[in-house]
Amino acid sequence: MPIYFDHSATTPVDPAVLSAMLPYFSEKFGNASSIHTYGQTAAVAVDEARLLASRFFGCRPTEVIFTSGATEANNIAIKGLIKGLKLKGVEKPHVITSAVEHDAVLEPINNLAAAGEIEATIAGVDERGVINLEYLKSIITDQTALISVMYVNSEVGTIQPIAEIGKLVAEVNAARQAIYDKLPTGERTTKPAKLYFHTDATQAVNFLDCNIDTLGVDMLSMSAHKIYGPKGSGALIVKSGLPISALVHGGHHERNLRSGTLNVPGIVGLAKALELISETSFNHNKQIKEVRDYLIERVIGEITGAKLTTAVAVATPAHAHIVFNGAEGESILMALDLDAGIAVSTGSACASNTLGASKVLLAMGIKQEDTHGAIRFSLGKDNTKAEVDELMQHLPDIVQRFRAMAPDLTPFAGRTFAAEHHEEEVEQI
Repeated sequence: MPIYFDHSATTPVDPAVLSAMLPYFSEKFGNASSIHTYGQTAAVAVDEARLLASRFFGCRPTEVIFTSGATEANNIAIKGLIKGLKLKGVEKPHVITSAVEHDAVLEPINNLAAAGEIEATIAGVDERGVINLEYLKSIITDQTALISVMYVNSEVGTIQPIAEIGKLVAEVNAARQAIYDKLPTGERTTKPAKLYFHTDATQAVNFLDCNIDTLGVDMLSMSAHKIYGPKGSGALIVKSGLPISALVHGGHHERNLRSGTLNVPGIVGLAKALELISETSFNHNKQIKEVRDYLIERVIGEITGAKLTTAVAVATPAHAHIVFNGAEGESILMALDLDAGIAVSTGSACASNTLGASKVLLAMGIKQEDTHGAIRFSLGKDNTKAEVDELMQHLPDIVQRFRAMAPDLTPFAGRTFAAEHHEEEVEQI
């Protein structure tokens, strides 16, 4: 029977989610923007979904912007805010992000920097993949307008200190306001520039508190298909009053921030998935952690040269990211799939077609040659210890087989990064 250990890539749609969605494909098929009964039936469903989402994230219903997923949400958050600041006369905003972000954050930032629209600082992380708060504080300047740091890394499962960064952002804004308040009245020509904070919480929603006030974030991105909801549905939480501008025009949907006919079934499914998390996540997360810990115990204990890359203390209960020294991760993945029907990953599904070393693992100080032996096991609520036992019927032999076939790469070993200094490494774009 097939076994699925790749829930960070996507999750199966929960039966209750599917049941909630089905009517909106057929008998309740109306366009939510239409004013007749068909349209208003769909509009009511969207309003109810928006209310459910607002309760989950601790925001107003009007602050929930439905999107096609987290990639679109990240682009609206980053590019939309920079566009809005530009319209307000900010010449060249400074943006800070981390070296371990998803490409849906890094590429919009790199694109803006390459076009000369922003100054960007890519901050390094420590050997666990965690950003250093004191270092982050040191690189904030008077021109820093946005910090974007993901809540949970999709590849290794590292949890970033988002609430602590939120407090830092609040302190910076309070200090800027205090300086402004000390100015003579005649010199208070413009309000102090605000520092905004965005987090990509795509991998966090299943496991962690995502209340935006608790986290201290201004914007939060998420995707339904990571939480047992449908693909093609997501949300961006945007606090009211942010100077954010639309990237796509042609309609007046979603507070004029996201034009396009609403995906009513997807929105309904997203909301139902959030509702299920609120009801069941504690028990599910406890079960997932037990299976994940059992997997780590068996793999590390029974396969020589297998090394866990991230301490479980700073990771979600679902992630086990393991490097198998001397074996190619892609080969292990394919053999598990073809020989045993077991699905795992070598990293982010969105980067699975790239052949280069993982930027996340390099940023954590892992040797380039070792990054190629990495496998990500990401567990879900239906995985069992029996499935781990089945995995271990195959994995040791597969690893040994590919180690025997591997050439000696020692003369071509890549650059290593000193982990104790890595949080100080910064790339200026």
